[in-house]
This record gives sequence, C-alpha cells and structure tokens, in this order.
Amino acid sequence: MADVPRIEDYLTPEQVEACLRRSDWQAARVLGVNYLMIVAAFALSIAWPNPLTIVLSVLILGGRQLGMEVLVHDCAHSVFFARRRVNEIVGHWLCGGLVNTNLYRYRDYHLGHHRYAGTDKDPDLYLAQMYPAPRDSMRRKLLRDVTGQTGIRDTWRQLRVMKPGRNAPFLVLHGMMIAALAAVGALWAYLLWWAAYVFVYPLLTRVRYMGEHGVCFDYASADPRENTSSTVASWWERLLVAPNRVNFHLEHHLLASVPLYHLPKMQRWLKESGFYGDKDCFSHGYLDVVRKATVPAA
Repeated sequence: MADVPRIEDYLTPEQVEACLRRSDWQAARVLGVNYLMIVAAFALSIAWPNPLTIVLSVLILGGRQLGMEVLVHDCAHSVFFARRRVNEIVGHWLCGGLVNTNLYRYRDYHLGHHRYAGTDKDPDLYLAQMYPAPRDSMRRKLLRDVTGQTGIRDTWRQLRVMKPGRNAPFLVLHGMMIAALAAVGALWAYLLWWAAYVFVYPLLTRVRYMGEHGVCFDYASADPRENTSSTVASWWERLLVAPNRVNFHLEHHLLASVPLYHLPKMQRWLKESGFYGDKDCFSHGYLDVVRKATVPAA
C-alpha cells in the first residue's frame, strides 16, 4: 500500500495557512453568483421563449443544481464561511433548500467517505466500483440519465417521503420561486427547474463522480493521488458541468478544510512543488473522464 503523502512535505506553512483561510466575502460572492445565474437562466427563457433559449436555460439550471450541492458540501465541512453556524444556516436553507438536500444528514454520511476513502468501509465504495464500466453498460447508464429515467426515479423517492418539518427549506424556497415567477407572469418557467432536475442533474452527478473516483488509478490505495482524481475543465465545462471548483477533488481529499475558492491556488502550488509527480491523477475535460471510465472494446 502506498504511503499517505503529507501536505507539509510539499507546501510551506505560509502556503497552508493561505489555503485554509476562510473568507466571508468570497463565500458570499460565490453564493451570489450562483443565485444570479439561476435568475439569469429563468430570465433568458422568459424574455426570449424559444427552443434554443429553453434548452440553454435547462442546461444552466442543471449545472447550478449541482453547484448548490457543491456549496452544501463545503458548508457541511464548515469551511465555506468563517463561522460554523453560518455554514449550517446557509448550507441547509439557501443551498440545500433548492435541491432538497438536508445538510445535517449529508454531513453525517459524507464525513464517513473522507474518513474511510480507499477502504472497504467507505459508504461511496459501491459508486467507485461501478467504473470503469463496459461500453454497453456505460451507454445504458448515460441513456437512463438523459431520458429522465434516473431523474424520475430519484425525484419520486424524494417526494414520497417528504414531510413539512424535515423538508421546510425546500418548501419555503420553492414556494418563493413559484411566487416570484407568478409575479412576473411566467409561472410556466417553474417547469424549467424540474426539467433540469430530471434530465440534466442526474447526468452531471454521474459524470462528476466518474471524474472524482471512477477513473482513479487504485481506489484501494490510501494515497489520494491514486484513489482520487481531479479534472482540468474548460470555461464552458466550469459553467455547465463542473461548477464551484468541484473538479478539484484530489486537492479536496488531500486537505478537506480548504475552502473551494482556494483550491486552484492550492493545486498550482502543489504542481510547483512536484506533489503529483508521475501519477496519472488528472483527466483533461469530461469527455476524457467518460473515456477513461469506459472499458475499451475488445
């Protein structure tokens, strides 16, 4: 088994401190940009309703739905804002409420993934073991996602167990969304959110996980350079597929207390220090991710 690398062997104490520094201003800016993109996606189709704008709006909304999950993730680690309680309120209500994710339940589950990554106790082990998948299996998985089969199944599982108390953030935020759209005479646009949630979000979630652990060198290794991967994403992939630095997953596993807005800087410094060496721990775009996660035809 490979030795677990120590970050202090590659970054100076000053660099580590800079990576760990939390900024309420940067967190608020990231949150605001995500909300503005959601508003812009709705506004685009409301102002110019046609097939092209509707498709673009749905794609943007799907990306921001994943983006909200990423923000829930950072808040669950208590690293997005400076104070733990602010992370909990923002993550549970403003982020998790939109995508019906309970921060507290998610945190209990997700911290186990970090604690046991690379072992058979990892609660996400079954996801890593799905890849690489045979070509026919991959085709079926992606087809189920883009045709809405995965989204309908998962949405129904969520809705049938909803309770007013437990799902209050979702009910409040979606009530506000419905009221706002009705106020501008575009209640029909609410369907765009669900189109994204059913037809786009499941695909993005699958491809995201492929890029994190599905294409890694050896998931049974204790070395994050071998059990986790990062993806070099283009600007349009960051807009639609990899929001809020979700593609910097190896760096997150190396030091989970680094806020998402410092991950690019952390990766740059790690490259300069030779941390990655000759490890094959990067994918170059999400088409490369799907290619790596697919077993080549015989």
